[in-house]
Amino acid sequence: MIPEKILLKPGTLWTSVKERTEHALKCGALLSIPTEFEFVEQDGVRFLVRVLANIDRKKAAKEKQEKQTIVSGKEFNPFLPYEEDLFVADISDTHVCILNKFNVVDYHLLIITRAFEEQESLLTLEDFAAMWACLADFDGLAFYNSGKAAGASQRHKHLQIVPLPLAPSGPQIPIEPLLTAAKFQDAIATIPSFPFIHAFTTLTPLMSAQTILERYHSLLQAVNLQPSGAYNLLATREWMLIVLRSHEEFESISVNSLGFAGALLVRNQQQMQLLKDYGPMTILKNVAAVDEISSGK
Repeated sequence: MIPEKILLKPGTLWTSVKERTEHALKCGALLSIPTEFEFVEQDGVRFLVRVLANIDRKKAAKEKQEKQTIVSGKEFNPFLPYEEDLFVADISDTHVCILNKFNVVDYHLLIITRAFEEQESLLTLEDFAAMWACLADFDGLAFYNSGKAAGASQRHKHLQIVPLPLAPSGPQIPIEPLLTAAKFQDAIATIPSFPFIHAFTTLTPLMSAQTILERYHSLLQAVNLQPSGAYNLLATREWMLIVLRSHEEFESISVNSLGFAGALLVRNQQQMQLLKDYGPMTILKNVAAVDEISSGK
């Protein structure tokens, strides 16, 4: 993507996010879902686990969408058009930034394509240019849930960004201590403590979107992604990680990209106990694709 196509003015995104959040809360467009949290440790990671205090809002909205789909005869798309009250900024001529309507984390952003593209399609140069423009101005964790089995809930292509730190204490991202042990072969690495198929690479703020796109394709090649395969992508200003997925949930606990950052979400105390009984890393292993040789099968 050529620089002129980026419409986002440097140094403006964080201010726009805060102003738009205040506006959206006042007018009722932003329906934040309250949570409580605690830490659950396993395999050297202090996982941040949130428990939803009230999921009625999101459940009611989902039911409304399903009714609209039945009445209209076509699938409801919340991004075409998106709610104007959730609009944050024009990023490029292909992407817009809006607030996540049902946010669990404050200032949770969605980077959506202006025209419809399938969520399961591969990320493009334009996607990475938009993501990189946002990360330059917003210190966060970007992620992409590719496919339903990876935790995607909407078909319209969207990347997401949540601000750092993810946790109120400890590492900014719970799994980061494990990343220091990365074993590289050229620019691509694996993390010895990860018991599932993945690939990791480092990034620098000076990299171009084209270089990041090339790294992305190298990661996909490293995990041998199949055409219909589901995966999670996570990226910061310093690194990018891809994890192959096999299942959307484990014992009713849904997992998206944030799970592989060390941040999980459960619906109630029963699920929290289930997570503690099995262990969060064990749950990640069960929803990810696993190398049969290394897993002993």
